[in-house]
Amino acid sequence: MKQTLQSAKLSDYLQESEVVDYNHPSTVKLSEQLFDKKQTDIEKAEAAFTFVRDEIAHSWDIQSTAVTRTASEVWKEKEGICYAKSNLLAALLRSEGIPTGFCYQRLMLFDKPEKGYCIHALNSVYLKTLERWIRVDARGNKPGVHAVFSTTEEHLAFQTEEDKGEKDYPVIYTQPNEKTMQVLQAHTDALHMYLHHLPDDL
Repeated sequence: MKQTLQSAKLSDYLQESEVVDYNHPSTVKLSEQLFDKKQTDIEKAEAAFTFVRDEIAHSWDIQSTAVTRTASEVWKEKEGICYAKSNLLAALLRSEGIPTGFCYQRLMLFDKPEKGYCIHALNSVYLKTLERWIRVDARGNKPGVHAVFSTTEEHLAFQTEEDKGEKDYPVIYTQPNEKTMQVLQAHTDALHMYLHHLPDDL
């Protein structure tokens, strides 16, 4: 899929925000643990991706009611849904000067269209070494879901089935979608939120 940029300025994909809080002391400490000066941008991107994918649980997968939103909250609680996990990945990479944006898919919430749809969040990362963007999905693997870091071919958590109403949104956004952040702000039970309140379009 051909990606398009919301902003032509790479600096817009490096901004800190309330939810991409890479100067929070705990986020800074985590970055210091994950990265060193000898690593290339590709190595840093893979390290951050693998950490968020494997070490931060997806709240639905572990059937947790906790709701996290900011990068520092996700790291503190070691869990979050895809909206929150994408904030942490963006924060870690932006802290290293690696432009990182937000991408979205419209997916079936479960296995059939009649069970509803949801917006799924992932990231796109600009690798200066390669002079291009790559999409990565750190939502977390499980049976039937196997996302990996690749600079040659996308291996995302989900492939969209357009004939079933799913779609890939092509835009790489500079900030998380407002609907996704609002739903995290408004709820305290992640399981109820996941079942009944996730946005189903941008």
